[in-house]
Parts: sequence; C-alpha cells; structure tokens
Amino acid sequence: MAVSSSPIVSPLLINIRTNLSSSSPELPRFSIFPKPTSRKPAVVISFCKSRDGLANEEKKLLLERYGYDANEFVSELSPKTTRRRKEFQKTGKGKQVSPEDPKPPRTTHKLLQVLGGKARRKKLLSAKGMDVRPMMEVVKGAAFDILQVAGGCPASLRPGRWLDLYSGTGSVGIEALSRGCSEVHFVEMDPWVVSNVLRPNLEWTGFLDVSVIHTVRVENLLERAVQFVGKDQSFDYISVTPPYTKVDYGVLMDQISSSALVGEDTFIVVEYPLRTDMLDSCGCLVKIADRRFGRTHLAIYGPRWALKRRKSEKSLQTVAEKIQMEG
Repeated sequence: MAVSSSPIVSPLLINIRTNLSSSSPELPRFSIFPKPTSRKPAVVISFCKSRDGLANEEKKLLLERYGYDANEFVSELSPKTTRRRKEFQKTGKGKQVSPEDPKPPRTTHKLLQVLGGKARRKKLLSAKGMDVRPMMEVVKGAAFDILQVAGGCPASLRPGRWLDLYSGTGSVGIEALSRGCSEVHFVEMDPWVVSNVLRPNLEWTGFLDVSVIHTVRVENLLERAVQFVGKDQSFDYISVTPPYTKVDYGVLMDQISSSALVGEDTFIVVEYPLRTDMLDSCGCLVKIADRRFGRTHLAIYGPRWALKRRKSEKSLQTVAEKIQMEG
C-alpha cells in the first residue's frame, strides 16, 4: 500500500491535505462537505509512497487517527496479481516466454540415381526437405546429352576437369565422373551436407579418389581461385545450380565470366528459374542451348566451334529424318 501527500477523497467529499513525510504530531487539516445519501458511503483511501517513505505502523496509526479500521485496508494480493508477479520474476517481461521448439534432426533418403556411364543406376543420398534441392533427373539427362553432342562425342563426355558449384548432393559432378570426366571439384558450403550426403555418395560410387571437396562459399572461391584451385585454374566444364532465391544471377554470372576458372573451350551449365533473364553470352562463350522444363530453365554456354558443330548435327538429323520419311 503506497502513501502520498496528494489529497484523500472519499464519497463523503472529505478533502485531506497532509504531508505524510513530516514528523509533526499535528493532525492534518480537513474540511467536510456533507452530501445527502440514502446508503452507507464507501470510503476509498489511496496511498502513494512519499520521498522519505512510511513504515507500516505509521500508516496504521494515520488511519486510526481518522477513525478507520486499518485492517480493512490491508488486503492480500489476488491470485491473478500473484500469477503476474511470478511471471515477471521468471521472464522480466510480465509474460512467460515459451522456449523455441528444437529443430528436428536432418535426415537423408535415396531418391536420386546416376543416369549413365560407369556408375549407372547407382542410388544417391539426398537431404530430406528443401535444404538441398538437387537438379531434376530429366534436366540432368538433357544437359549431359547436349554436352556430349556439342563436344563431338555423343556416347560420353570429353575427358577433362569439372567444377560443380553449389554441388549439394554431388549428383551433377558424380554424373560427370561416371560419363568420362577425369576430375571434379565440388563446392558446397554446408558441412552437414558434405559429411552426411556428398562424401558418402562419392564413396558409394567409387569416385572419392578423383574428387576434391571445397567447403566454402562459391563467392569466396571465385574471388580466390588460385588459393583453392591452384595455378591450373581453368576448367573444361562448370555446372551452376544455386538455390534460386538466394542468388542474383546477374551478379553471379558476371563473377563467373570474369574469373580465370573459365577458359576459351569451357562449357558452362546453368540451371535457373522462370522469369530470369540470361544473357546470350558469358565472357568469351556463347549460348548454345536454352531449354525449359516446367518452371526450371537450362542454359548451356560454350565455345563458338561447339555451336557450329551442334547446328551441323541438327541439320544432319533433319536430313536423316526426311530420308526416313521419304523411304
């Protein structure tokens, strides 16, 4: 119960002015303005703590001086008030804050497989949920078919080095190794994915010895290629399969095109979402294919000689189809 020097007002219109912090024994002055009423008036007395403060005994003495029963004005806290006070003591904010539910453990499953080459039909691990979104198998199959034709060897890839950016499960790089690539560098920044998905997939397919894993951000690797890859920087193939919503494709492709990782004969495979504008060239390379698979698009950049070879292959296919129809 708090005590102050403010006037004490009741339905009796008793105006009491006193300095409760004073030690003077004199009673405070008051004036009474009678008001006719037919029922027993209720008395409300409010105390606010003064600067010097009052002991409980002094409060009771003051009430008794004015003819009030001090015990009537000493009430216990209500259950609701007690509950709020306990909550405040626990949280400091007056409301109990429930702890956040712990995230469920990350798990894997086998939904992917190698489509061609030495490790064909071998199942690959992938993370459950949307943390890692591997390239769809229909997109992956189309990409390697285009690369093999453009490289002049429809049955397999030309031997060379592959850089798998945003590798995740390693599905694209493993497909490259299975189809004839000599070495693949995997770039994946998530240590859990590397330990529980990528490395087990490489061990299962038998390609761990011809693989290099870089647990870094793609942007960091592009900026410091010599540190991570070495002096022999340019790659024969580069795959770019980033999480759609977390990258700016314009900035990313500009970084790649200006990097020493790209050579004059490099092929670049880019998976990108709908409503994304991709340029017709990437540095010294030209776009040789652009395919759509639902909401997913696939762009492939390569040297100009590959574009001419692909056009000639198309013309040969057209001629062969006409001969078959006429025959």
